[in-house]
Order: sequence, then C-alpha cells, then structure tokens
Amino acid sequence: MKKYKIERRTLSEQVAERLEKEIRDGHYKTGDTMPSERELMEQFGVGRPAIREALFYLQKLGFIAIHSGTRPRVIKPTLDAVLPRLFGSLRGLLEEPDGQTALQEARVLFEVVVARTVAESATKADLRRLDEALAANRAAMGDEAAFKTSDVAFHAALAQATGNPIVVALHDAMALLLDDRRALVLYREGDDEVAYSAHCNIVAAIVAGSPDQAEAAMRAHLEHHYGTYRNLTQQAARGRP
Repeated sequence: MKKYKIERRTLSEQVAERLEKEIRDGHYKTGDTMPSERELMEQFGVGRPAIREALFYLQKLGFIAIHSGTRPRVIKPTLDAVLPRLFGSLRGLLEEPDGQTALQEARVLFEVVVARTVAESATKADLRRLDEALAANRAAMGDEAAFKTSDVAFHAALAQATGNPIVVALHDAMALLLDDRRALVLYREGDDEVAYSAHCNIVAAIVAGSPDQAEAAMRAHLEHHYGTYRNLTQQAARGRP
C-alpha cells in the first residue's frame, strides 16, 4: 500500500491563505481596513496568536500595513516588499556548488532576450534613455563607485525599454545579487572602458534594429565580464595579487 506524507499546515497559514485570496479577489481593496483581531478570531474560529501571525505574514508579503493603534490596512504590494524575499531565496542558491555559474547562465539567458526584445521594439523615447545612460556611463569613467552605479543604470534602462514591469523587477533582483561581482570586476584600471565600449556596441545594434547583433553584443559583454570575475576569484583563492 502506497503511503503519502501529509503536510500539516498551521492555523495561521490557513488564515493567511484565506485572507490573501480575499484581498486578491477584491473582497478587500487597496485602502480598506481589515476587520479587528476579535472579528477575525470569530470569523475563523481561532485564537489571537494565529490571527496575529497571519497578519504579520501578510504584512511581510506587502499586502497589508500594520500600525500601532489602528486596524491593518490593505495596500498594493510593491517592489520594495517583494524583492527582499526573492533576494533572500536566491542568495541561498548562490551558496550551493556552482551557484555563481548558475547565476551567470541565468543572467545571459535573461539579458540577451532583453537586448533582442529592445532591438525589435525600442521607441525614440527608449533610445533617448539609453543614450542618456551611455552618457552617464562615459562621465563616470575613472570613478569606481560612480561607474558601478551607472553600469546598473544602463542595464536597468534596457530592462525598462521592454515595457514589462516583471522584467524590470527581475533585473532589480539580479542587480542585487551581482553587486559584489560588479565591485570586483570594475575596480581595476581600464575595466570601466571595456564595459563602456561593450555598452556602446549593444546600443549601436539596438539603434540599427538588429536583434541578432544586439544579442551577440550582449552575450560577448557578459561572457567577458564573467571571465574576468572567474579569473580574479581564482587568483584570490590562490593568494595571488
């Protein structure tokens, strides 16, 4: 006879799941106040601890705001609420063997598609923002911290040019994971010039409306970036300057 493992969910998890569904279904709309703890206790037939844990969980997800002395209020989940959870989960994956390689492969898959998409659909406004990002890139050369910031902004401008907010959110999450790598790769003299030149090639392909060239330019850029990172970390592991 087959045996199955049955998951025993806590009361608070069940309450949170039901309340989240009611928020998603529009029973509680943005700006609405939630019922009091006592009302929720009566509604679900559970104690105060289960209600408080459920509300705290919904607050972590970004569905409600809790302030002392007032009832919880429904809010619209924001990027600031979602990213820390996504970031924390991905951080754990990076600690696994070959985690950095997996991140690089995921980044290439993501960014080359972004480059292709932008080359196919960029508007004049998108091209203007990319030109502005390139100008900021160039102006920041020689200043390690400023160039790293402009590097993130350039790739963010590409993500924004897709017109897809999920793509933008994924870019922002990935940018957090890549922060240490950027700091390592861009600190050496001349590395900023290499990155800027690669960015210019990507934008030139987008302006030309060539998805293939945009993909190739992005792929070459990321492969060079990761190759530099891999070499530096290997040298550091061997104790070489």
